Amino acid sequence: MTAQPPAHDQVLTFACPQRAGIVHALTGVLVEHGGDIIELKQFDDPRTSRFFSRIRFSLDAGADLAQVHAEFAALAEEMDAEWGLRPADQKQRVLIMVSKFGHCLNDLLFRARMGELNAEIVAVVSNHPDHRQTVEWHGVPFFHVPVTKDTKPEAEQRLLDLVDRFEVDLVVLARYMQILSDELSHELTGRAINIHHSFLPSFKGAKPYHQAYERGVKTVGATAHYVNDELDEGPIIAQQVIPVDHTYGPEDLVAAGRGSESRALADAVKWHCDSRVFLNGARTVILT
Repeated sequence: MTAQPPAHDQVLTFACPQRAGIVHALTGVLVEHGGDIIELKQFDDPRTSRFFSRIRFSLDAGADLAQVHAEFAALAEEMDAEWGLRPADQKQRVLIMVSKFGHCLNDLLFRARMGELNAEIVAVVSNHPDHRQTVEWHGVPFFHVPVTKDTKPEAEQRLLDLVDRFEVDLVVLARYMQILSDELSHELTGRAINIHHSFLPSFKGAKPYHQAYERGVKTVGATAHYVNDELDEGPIIAQQVIPVDHTYGPEDLVAAGRGSESRALADAVKWHCDSRVFLNGARTVILT
């Protein structure tokens, strides 16, 4: 019996205005080329009249992937779609930015090392030198890029140079305590994720845990969102909450929040790197 060549898993993402027959057309391409659908997720948003789909499928090694790509491209043009097609195991190249708080950085480094993220952390940039030893222990290049009011333009250009140098797909702000300029935020639109140490939209700005304490909150949370040129207003990807009570002081809330921050950011990075996140205006669609 002749052994079959190995199958190659692919992920198709497809977002377009609603119309009849979209799924039929997409799956028809796979049927024509002998594709095997492993996972199919879709969502029709009646408020925006948009359709979103993520399909993971396998093709035999002998299949003509270029022809499959061309047929999906033709459908995308016909349906005015935003789309993508990539190998399912293709790791996204991630650059992490961090300041002095290292819990989110440590969590992502560990998850990537254990294979929990479809990501390769290719560099870490910080405005403080504190985490150099930890980062380099993981075998990841560390770059100390100090930021002052006068040097901010040069620091942001250095970041963009590193993004180009390491062919970065995603920038992650893992408690990076510097506000990005409008120009840099615009440059990174759709490929930068920030973790905000509060359950947005509330308690914005400095010391949200202290604001929460003054208001006597019964939960603390964290919000991972895409970066845009409006401070902490980017489309939300993931959130986590932790119950607290009147015995918690501000420092206790900070400690309780670390876990929610790490988990929310890890979820957002994982879903983005697995091509499960779709922008839908100021909102996101997450096909998990």
